[in-house]
Amino acid sequence: MVETIPVAENATIATAASALRNIRTTTLPNGMLVLTEQMQHMRSVSMGVWVSTGSRDEQPAENGLSHFVEHMVFKGTTNRSAKQIARETDAIGGNLDAFTGKEMVCFNVKVLDTNTDAALDILADLVLNPTFTPDDVAREQSVVLEEIKMDEDNPDYLVHEIHTANFWKNDPLARSILGTAQTVSSFDEAAVRGFHASRFVPSNMVFSAAGNLDHEEMIALVTKHFGKLAPAGDKLVRFATPTATPHITLRKKKSLEQVQLCLGVPAPPVDSPDRYVLYLLNSILGGGMSSRLFQSVREDAGLAYSIYSELSPYRDTGTLSVYAGTSVEKTSEMIRLIVEEFRRLKAEPVADDELERAKNQSKGNIVLGLESSSSRMSNLARQQMLFGRFTSVDEIVAEVDRVTPADVLRVANELLQTDKISLTLLGNLGYLKITRTDLAC
Repeated sequence: MVETIPVAENATIATAASALRNIRTTTLPNGMLVLTEQMQHMRSVSMGVWVSTGSRDEQPAENGLSHFVEHMVFKGTTNRSAKQIARETDAIGGNLDAFTGKEMVCFNVKVLDTNTDAALDILADLVLNPTFTPDDVAREQSVVLEEIKMDEDNPDYLVHEIHTANFWKNDPLARSILGTAQTVSSFDEAAVRGFHASRFVPSNMVFSAAGNLDHEEMIALVTKHFGKLAPAGDKLVRFATPTATPHITLRKKKSLEQVQLCLGVPAPPVDSPDRYVLYLLNSILGGGMSSRLFQSVREDAGLAYSIYSELSPYRDTGTLSVYAGTSVEKTSEMIRLIVEEFRRLKAEPVADDELERAKNQSKGNIVLGLESSSSRMSNLARQQMLFGRFTSVDEIVAEVDRVTPADVLRVANELLQTDKISLTLLGNLGYLKITRTDLAC
């Protein structure tokens, strides 16, 4: 068993950060990494098993299998039925949950500190010992197929899926996390078991816990449940970095009252040296009620109820996109205003007070986002999986404060280029026509 401080280029920084938040890291003999943060003022403990794989690591025929396995582990284990999992979790006042992303799957539980042992027993059981019976596979296929239909009936979701499918054309990032009706219907017991066996291995997993806990006691519990898990065999093969495909896609759907709009450009990966500049650029562009898009499109022009921008960073690439919904008559004007804000960001440095406002918003989100044991647990795992090290709040705040108007201007000019812009419109479009000239910035 090897114990380390969080991996970092600067050991002094890592030690200080670790001491400030009482974070400790241990690697089990089988290669599984365990992260804990002691929060003695809390009465809760949050624990998560994070698997470093997601929908972008699936072959075409496997599309949706990560998400399907996430569902299936709750259907029963060799020790508990689905009903027993639910009842035992409720009996200890726990909150058991899971999610699947493009690059990770997480299973987590939050309980009172007096119920840590019982909660971890349940969590480890469903992660390690699922039964995957043919009957359960068939039932869950029906559930996921309904989930796919539900999301396809949601125009906000659908426009993003259409946009992404064309943006990352022919790459796993283009595919839905849920999969398709065809792929999900093809899953069987053998496929589910094989996928689980190949991905749920120690070298591909991180255990994270935060709250009123003791590191040594937690290591003993994790070792009891996960210590016998055999080390991984072959390393998971990742797909190559995709190339974005600029496009203009107009998808007609007459049943919609509004036109749904998604407009985006490629962006740097999650660990980019410019990531803090990107956070602030996104905040200034469309990250809140004081953002330029909200003020110009909603408050000044009255064209939309909802408009925002968002960053979607991945391990090797990313996107910066704008979403909005409006009537078909107002769509051309809305696009003009969005592109105009792109031009402004490229033409002139942001004012000092506007940048300071964005910095304070970002710093507030960081601090407020770490007020619970569950958010700390998630923060630990994500930083380790995405950056390979822990970054303290003070480090992040210092990086945010270091961003200048010139930095924002430089990154805006690198990203917001006419020939890189993609646009998707979904709705009752009538005779609406949009060309790349309309996107010139």
